[in-house]
Amino acid sequence: MKNKEELDQELNHQAEEQIMEETPQSEIEDLSDTENQGAKLESEITDLKDKYLRLYSDFENFRKRTAKERIDLIKTASEDVLKDLIPVVDDFERATKASEIETDIVKIKEGNQLIFHKLVRILETKGLKVMDDLIGKPFNPDTQEAITQIPAPKEELKGMVVDVVEKGYTLGDKVVRYAKVVTGA
Repeated sequence: MKNKEELDQELNHQAEEQIMEETPQSEIEDLSDTENQGAKLESEITDLKDKYLRLYSDFENFRKRTAKERIDLIKTASEDVLKDLIPVVDDFERATKASEIETDIVKIKEGNQLIFHKLVRILETKGLKVMDDLIGKPFNPDTQEAITQIPAPKEELKGMVVDVVEKGYTLGDKVVRYAKVVTGA
């Protein structure tokens, strides 16, 4: 049996030598290069997957953080306006106490006018503007709401604003409250 095993080993060895002799050296190098390239590609794929996961997690963190910041900003956006309005509330409280004692109506009206003008100034500094001079101008459905229509007192007031029932306000270019107007027919 040993002879048979030795014979098999010798035949295998001769076959390997013959294959090595018949196979060009470039093909052997190509096989080893292909294995090296495969290993390099596997390494690159692993690196790219890692980078992708890190980038994805960074983006998710960014998205969550900006959503939280937006909610916080919305909650506290009116804080500075409210801080500026607190002195007006204090003035109203003082005026109410003073009006209980005061008998002169003129002084009470003057005090109320001062508080009113202070409130209007604060709102104007925050960008709120009153829609003025609407009477006699054409009706604009983008900024006005027609609550009723009456016969025009003059021919030139047809389709125009005849009266303003409630003032309109804008904040920048955005309408905060539409002016309620009466139009002429």
